Amino acid sequence: MMGERTVAQEALFYEFSLERHVPANHLLRSIDRFVDLSGIRAHLRPYYSDTGRPSIDPELMIRMLIVGYCFGIRSERRLCDEVHLNLAYRWFCRLGLEGDVPDHSTFSKNRHGRFRDSDLLREVFETTVGRCMAEGLVGGEGFAVDASLIKADANRQNGVPGKDGLAPEAANHAVREYLAVLDDAAFGAATPVVPKFLSPADPAARWTAAHGGQAFFAYATNYLIDLKHAVIMDVEATTAVRQAEVGAARTMIERTQDRFGTWPEKLVADAAYGSADNLAWLVHERGIEPHVPVFDKSQRRDGTFSRSDFAYDHDRDLYICPGGKELRQFRRPFAVPRDGIDREGLMRYRAVKRDCDACSLKPRCCPKEPARKLLRSIHEGARDMARDIAATDAYVTSRRERKKVEMLFAHLKRILKLDRLRLRGPCGARDEFLLAATAQNLRKMAKLMPVGAPPRAA
Repeated sequence: MMGERTVAQEALFYEFSLERHVPANHLLRSIDRFVDLSGIRAHLRPYYSDTGRPSIDPELMIRMLIVGYCFGIRSERRLCDEVHLNLAYRWFCRLGLEGDVPDHSTFSKNRHGRFRDSDLLREVFETTVGRCMAEGLVGGEGFAVDASLIKADANRQNGVPGKDGLAPEAANHAVREYLAVLDDAAFGAATPVVPKFLSPADPAARWTAAHGGQAFFAYATNYLIDLKHAVIMDVEATTAVRQAEVGAARTMIERTQDRFGTWPEKLVADAAYGSADNLAWLVHERGIEPHVPVFDKSQRRDGTFSRSDFAYDHDRDLYICPGGKELRQFRRPFAVPRDGIDREGLMRYRAVKRDCDACSLKPRCCPKEPARKLLRSIHEGARDMARDIAATDAYVTSRRERKKVEMLFAHLKRILKLDRLRLRGPCGARDEFLLAATAQNLRKMAKLMPVGAPPRAA
């Protein structure tokens, strides 16, 4: 018998519970256990007036932003619509059925004001890292660092030549932020090289063709992760140049040690972090083993002997060539001792001309020079340590573990949809990277510690 739809008279009272309508296996139910925003009111209190009309609850806005970045909803206008309609989102944001969703413009006002002035988003991120550590998800023995380029919200076709600078009438907030960070080592002071093009819409974004295809304006997001479960320990936004990425790695290591007291035994990174001064900083100043390929251009490709073919004698501070002759810095004592170090931090070791003239290996050593000379960095000891580590089995393991940070970048772009920034300026990039890293750590905890699972042993 075919059924017929009956229209019932509306009930006088309804009993409805959001708690019962959110599935037990919903991602937000797993994440909610690890979200601790109890301290944000005290953190923001100096930035609110004691009089006047009550503001929108800052915890509500942070919870909405967490929802947006966990599910790839980065448009605040769309986020407000989704929270209004989705029961699980309402439950997570503590809105209930009757709660009003704030207007999308409220996010912009608070993001450009109180949230940035108080550095609230970093406070939320670090609270999440602290929870990961409390749950035993951070080993603290080995860290990995890497950077990834994220396209800026800037049209490449509207770029102007970098040597011409910005037009005098340019005065948007992204331009003001750019002028404010010209001396910042992570942005304007990272390199003296003038960019080929500047974007009037976001001049702090760097013109780059690092991907090998069409050039574009971009920022770099830098991750410092713990290797045990790939928890993001710190995140930093920089301009898209290698020098800024190396500086960001130092900043993140120092900040993590100061904030959480973690001191890793080793750092895993690619060759971009293998410069002599950076290796020396890791070894001598931080006591960290560099599981990093050495950035070395001493290898010759013309068939003649490279520096690696010469043996260094640490006790006598000299090199021995393949022919058994000595290369020294100085051949006689000086009344005023000299260190022989140039402004680039290099020392020169030279052979004696008569030794090279009589040597049968001269055509394979210095065919176009009267005598062979070698350059040695003042940080060569740290470079030698990195080369020795590269010959161990532990280094092979580290090479595999480094892929964990690359997988986080893939997750960032493919799942969280952060392959292009929506906010402009250095502060906008910093806000987006902090929120995305917070979402990734929360999702990590939800995956490793599902609802009903026994607590992990520390």
